[in-house]
Amino acid sequence: MDGILIINKHKGCTSHDIVHKIKKITKEKVGHTGTLDPMATGVLPLLIGKGTLCSKYLIEHDKTYKATLKLGIETDTKDLEGRVIQEQAVDIKILEKSNVENILKSFVGKQEQIPPIYSAIKVDGKKLYEYAREGKEVIIQPRTIEIYDMNLEKIDRDNKEIVFKVSCSKGTYIRSLCSDIAKKLGTIGCMSDLERLCVGRFDITESITLETINNNIENINNNLITIERLFDKSKNIILEDKKLKLFLNGVQLKVKEKDGAFKIYNNNKFIGIGCIKDNILKRDIIII
Repeated sequence: MDGILIINKHKGCTSHDIVHKIKKITKEKVGHTGTLDPMATGVLPLLIGKGTLCSKYLIEHDKTYKATLKLGIETDTKDLEGRVIQEQAVDIKILEKSNVENILKSFVGKQEQIPPIYSAIKVDGKKLYEYAREGKEVIIQPRTIEIYDMNLEKIDRDNKEIVFKVSCSKGTYIRSLCSDIAKKLGTIGCMSDLERLCVGRFDITESITLETINNNIENINNNLITIERLFDKSKNIILEDKKLKLFLNGVQLKVKEKDGAFKIYNNNKFIGIGCIKDNILKRDIIII
């Protein structure tokens, strides 16, 4: 069993919990391309079997989220799971639709973002959340991210909440984004809900829940995206038997095609993925 399974993660479980569950059912090697916090839901692509070899092609993918920002509350984790640090009244005027939309749009583009202290980013070989739990101070370096698009979905004046959709680059922390939006609105805030709608080409509409899988390996098989389909936008290279043997043995082949990842075929059979750089074809993912 080799491929990608798009899980719709439910609230309360960790990404590791999901991986462990699928590994137990399939008896295969399983990994994922990006952690979702326990409170978050939505798209979690799992790599199964030789699909784990595709990680480098997926980990850089852009992501789309629907997030809820709760104003008037600041926590140490920048979400409602954390310890409340501060609370303050929220001026209802800042929730005017035009004002909120302008603030959201001001975040579109490249920028420097400071990740939350409660994150798995490593500083001097130690995860940031480990420093936080030990009460130790650590300098957190800002990271370059990009917000491609951000749109207002809903304003809840009674609960002082803003729901928005954001498309962003890898490494963007929505918890930090929520905190920064609140500051720009002139108040404090934290993330109260998060749903990942899309990872690269993988949309929530093609995801499956653990409940639907119901410990049945056939339900996984029926929803598995093959490695061949994963690269359906890549061009094909057909190798005849002699060149295929060389290719499979790791021999680099001279080709005319431009740089990129290519699907390799022999006699209409999908062999795997090869990479071309400077007109040299190298084997990468072999599934036969």
